Amino acid sequence: MNDWIPDAPPTLLGLLAPAAVPFPLLPLVAAFLAAVYLAGAARLWMSGRRWSVWRTISFLLGCLVLAAVTGLGVEAYGYALLSVFMFQQLTLMMAIPPLLVLGSPGTLLLRATPHRGFGRLVLRSAHAGLRSRIARWVLSPWVALPLYLFAFYGLYLAGFADRILAVPAGHLGLEIWFLVAGILFTIPVLSSDPLPVRLSHGGRALDVFAEAALHAFFGVFLMMAATLLVDYFVAPTQALGIDPLEDQQLAGGLAWSYGEAPTLLMLLFVMHRWFRDDTARDTAADRYADTHGTPELDAYNAYLETLRRKDN
Repeated sequence: MNDWIPDAPPTLLGLLAPAAVPFPLLPLVAAFLAAVYLAGAARLWMSGRRWSVWRTISFLLGCLVLAAVTGLGVEAYGYALLSVFMFQQLTLMMAIPPLLVLGSPGTLLLRATPHRGFGRLVLRSAHAGLRSRIARWVLSPWVALPLYLFAFYGLYLAGFADRILAVPAGHLGLEIWFLVAGILFTIPVLSSDPLPVRLSHGGRALDVFAEAALHAFFGVFLMMAATLLVDYFVAPTQALGIDPLEDQQLAGGLAWSYGEAPTLLMLLFVMHRWFRDDTARDTAADRYADTHGTPELDAYNAYLETLRRKDN
């Protein structure tokens, strides 16, 4: 066993303590994203242009959680316990992407990037990506949702977890996959940025509802499984004095409980936005009708007036 893998059962202090883990790529990515986002927001603020503080807080909080879940003690325990690894997966796929997406980084990029020099190249690349067929294909539900669900059913039920985790940097590769899959699923559902494809509110709610139902079933299945689904964690889990089957059941409990909470919040957010947009559309239609009239209603009133005159 590697010397950086803990040799004692996890505690809250141990999970939150700094850990010298290999390949600290994602914490560095989180720091880079936070710095670039802050630079863009500061550029707008210094030029007197408005940018939402809440969007900034959301994005920076997502970067902070990303750095914590892949750079603190939880990362070290993620190599030894399936339950901690499941916690990392759920956080990377369900908690971090909504925070990043609600920060509207695409809109900030388009508004804060200078239109000269290297900035012009960045803007051209961004606009080309918005018009590309690849982006439309990647963000479509037919790709994002299966990729999202394969991270659970395919990884654990088809035996891919043992094969990937046994490869050097396999753990890091899965973390990157979880984060990317979560972002691709979340963008069409929550993003207010310019997108190459935009789902209707009904389509967004259906995607979230389908993911929630299938994900809850996976959590219950993992809790009720009488055999181990991932052999990779058996030896390090036993070395910590923990029963691997009990740890697997705990992982299933996390998938069923902690994993459902962000999905429920996403569904509530989608329904709220749906109601808000419909209310705004109806209000605008009423104002237009009050100012310009309604052709159908005017025609109907004229018809009633004609009948009244005939009766007279």
